[in-house]
Amino acid sequence: MFAQAETFRYASQWPWLLLVLISAPMFLVAWRRRVYPTWWWMVPLGGSLLVSLVAVFSPRWLPLVLLIDGLVVAVVVTDLVILLTTTSRGITAERSVPRTVSLGVELTSQLTVHNGTAVRLRGAVRDDLPEDFTCRPDRHRLDLPPQGLVTMRRQLIPGRRGAFQLERVYVRLSSPLRFWVRDLRLDVKDRLNVYPDMKQLSDYAMLARTNRLSLIGVRRTRRIGQDSDFERLRDYTRDDNYRHLDWRSTARRNKLTVREFQSDQSQRIIFLLDCGRMMTNRRDGYTLLDHALNAALMMSYVALAQGDEVGMLCFSDSIHTFLPPRGGPSQMNRLLQAGFDQFPRMVESRYDEAFLYLANHCKRRSLIVLATNLIDEVNAGRVVEHLTHLSGRHLPLGVLLRDRQMFDAADSPEGGPLKLYAAAAAADILVWRQQQIVDLQHRGVLVVDAFPEDLTAPLVNEYLKIKAKHLL
Repeated sequence: MFAQAETFRYASQWPWLLLVLISAPMFLVAWRRRVYPTWWWMVPLGGSLLVSLVAVFSPRWLPLVLLIDGLVVAVVVTDLVILLTTTSRGITAERSVPRTVSLGVELTSQLTVHNGTAVRLRGAVRDDLPEDFTCRPDRHRLDLPPQGLVTMRRQLIPGRRGAFQLERVYVRLSSPLRFWVRDLRLDVKDRLNVYPDMKQLSDYAMLARTNRLSLIGVRRTRRIGQDSDFERLRDYTRDDNYRHLDWRSTARRNKLTVREFQSDQSQRIIFLLDCGRMMTNRRDGYTLLDHALNAALMMSYVALAQGDEVGMLCFSDSIHTFLPPRGGPSQMNRLLQAGFDQFPRMVESRYDEAFLYLANHCKRRSLIVLATNLIDEVNAGRVVEHLTHLSGRHLPLGVLLRDRQMFDAADSPEGGPLKLYAAAAAADILVWRQQQIVDLQHRGVLVVDAFPEDLTAPLVNEYLKIKAKHLL
C-alpha cells in the first residue's frame, strides 16, 4: 500500500517535471532574442495546476493532465515561433526632428514605422529620449497592417543645452495569442543641438526699433559728445528721434532727412565664462552658467549691432574653447556654436591659466567680462587678483551672480533659533561678499552684481554706459 502511494506521488509530479523540462530551453531561447512572457501565461498554467491538483486525489485524471500540458506547450511554442519568424526582419523606422532647437522651447519630433512583413503587428513604440528632456506622449500604441506604415508625433521640451544623439527606436511587439512580447531596438541616429533660447534677441530687436527698450529694463544712456560725432545723412523713418531732423537738407530735398551720428566702433569685448564649480548652482531650473551665457549672448548681440568685435573664452580647470573677437552678423552664430555645449563641472577653476591664455591671445585693449561667482575667500582672492592686474591694460568687468537663497535667508530670520542662526550666517557671508565687491571697485574694476534671472538688463546697461562714457 505504501509503495503504491509513493509511486502515485512521483507519477503525479511527471506532468510538471515534463512542463519544466520543455519550458526551460524555450525560455532561454526567448531571453536571448529579447522575448519575454506576459501575464497571459497565468491562464494555461492555472488550468494545468488545477487539473494536476485533481489528479493528486484521483489517478484517472493523470492522462488528462499530460494532454493539457502537451497542448499548453504546443500552443505557447507555436505562438513563440510565429513571433520570432515574423519580427526577425522587415521592420524599419525613420525619424524627422529639427537639427537645431532652443532651450526650453517645444519642438515636434515625427517618427514613421514601416512594416515590411506579411502579418499585422501590434504593440507599442517609444523613441529615444535624451537626459533632461521631457516629452508627451512618452510612447505610442502600434497597430501596423501588413506592408503598411504609421506616422506618430511627440512634443519634446529640451531641459539642457548641448549636443545630443538620438540613437534608437524601441519597439515592443505582441505575439498573435499575446503569450509573448518581443523588444526590438532599431538603430535610427540623429543629432540634436540645443542652443540657448534666442527669443530675447528678437524681442530686443523689436523693442529697439520701436524705442521701447525700457520694457525689458534697458535704460537709454546719454552719449557724451554725440552731437559732434556726425556720420551721414539719411531718410527719416518712423522710429527716428525728431530732434535729429536736418531741416536744411529736408527743405533742399523736399523729403524728411535726419542726421546719423557714429559711435565708437571696432572695440573689442571678450567674455570669460567660468565653467567650474562656482557655476553649478541652479536657479529657475537652469545653472548659473546658463544664465550667464544667456546674458552674454544678449550683450554680444547689442555689441555687434554697435559695430564692436566680440569673442569668448570658456574655462574651468583647463581652457575649453576660445573664439577670437570678430565683428559682423556671422559672429553671433560663432558665439552660439562656441558656448552651447559648455556645462559647469565640479572642478576648481584655474583663473591663472585663463588669464595667461588671454594675455597671449589678446594684446589690444579690450573690455574683459568675467562671469563667475564668489563663494569662499580663496576663490574671491583669485578673482580680485586677476581682474586687478587687467586694470590699465584692459577694461575689466566682473559679473558676479547672487545667490537668491542666501539673500532670502538673511531677510527672513523668523521661525525659531535655527532660522535665526541661518539668517546670521547668511548676513555675515553677504557682508563679506559686499566687501569684496567694494574692493574690486576701488581697484578700478567695473562690477555687475545681480541675481541670475535678472542679469541680462544690468549687463546690457553697463555696456551701454561704457560706450557712452568712452571708457574703452
